[in-house]
Amino acid sequence: MIRRLFHPLDRYVFAEFSKIFAATALGFPILVIVIDLTDNLDKYLSRNLSRGDIALSYVYSLPESMYMVLPAAVLFATVFTIGALTRHSEITAAKASGISFYRISVPIYAASVIAAALALVLSELAPLGNRRSMELRDEVMYTTGTERFNFAFASEAGRVYKVQQLQVATGSIEALEIERRGRAGDSTYPTWLATASRARYDRDRGWLLLGGTMHVMTDQRPNLAVTFDSLRDRHFRETPVQLMASPKAPQDMRYAELGRYIRALERSGSDVNGIKVERALKIAVPITCIIIAIFGAPLATSTQRGGAAWGIGLSLAVTVTFLVFIQLTKAIGGENVMNPDLAAWLPNTLFGLGGLVLLARVRT
Repeated sequence: MIRRLFHPLDRYVFAEFSKIFAATALGFPILVIVIDLTDNLDKYLSRNLSRGDIALSYVYSLPESMYMVLPAAVLFATVFTIGALTRHSEITAAKASGISFYRISVPIYAASVIAAALALVLSELAPLGNRRSMELRDEVMYTTGTERFNFAFASEAGRVYKVQQLQVATGSIEALEIERRGRAGDSTYPTWLATASRARYDRDRGWLLLGGTMHVMTDQRPNLAVTFDSLRDRHFRETPVQLMASPKAPQDMRYAELGRYIRALERSGSDVNGIKVERALKIAVPITCIIIAIFGAPLATSTQRGGAAWGIGLSLAVTVTFLVFIQLTKAIGGENVMNPDLAAWLPNTLFGLGGLVLLARVRT
């Protein structure tokens, strides 16, 4: 089927792109693993971690590393593929045969779409992998501190927890609020909000909420309020020590989970502009794979004699410039100078327009 859809030249270009893309997408994460292992092996061994758990923790961390490097991998593959075709006069021969540069680039753009889809998948797998990696490395056990105040977190069961005060020594919480948002139009899965004056942790049975009220809110019926002396939430499984861990970073939450976390912070009056930018980037960064291919393909034809050093230098320069743009727009969006979603998509917009200008100037 693939042979019928693509001409031999398409398959050749696609194969050359894929080899460089795979080498970069896997090579950089492996290099990061080697560096991190060299720096932290003594620390992990001091925790009496087995070599198998250490190795497996790095396997679980691969989705995050690959997700971050995919746009750069697309750029490297695009620049080196087009650069090699240019240096070997293969593009000139194709043009002499009536094949335009735009047509030659189609397999690269198709591959960049596949890379974008892969990045979207990895962005959802990375938080799960990071959590499992931290468990294997016993990171939570080595978190210091005995008290924590005014924090919120989102659970995987669709619940958002807001805690006023946590005391690890006594295994207790003062002023706890739990919200689970329902499904619109589904009366069997309503939104409810539970507040408790305190909660107590039991090693065998988990958290017990004491002295509170539960509000059940539906679109079709009047709201229902029920007071309780005690209530147990089976989905509240985190121990006091685990709750002492640093708040999850945006990259450690999936897209929907991050949305719930933002809504929880908004209700508490917190500034969430920076986190909104991070959420938008979870979609914008994968799309960058396509934008960077559009930008990189015509740019790679700007020299006829550039070698590998030129390709590496060009790729690194564009990558660094793009990363600087992202950090700049994150700061702008976080300070509410610009709409957070617009700030997240601004680098893609600028590079996309630049790519279209370069494409229009390419000799076809």
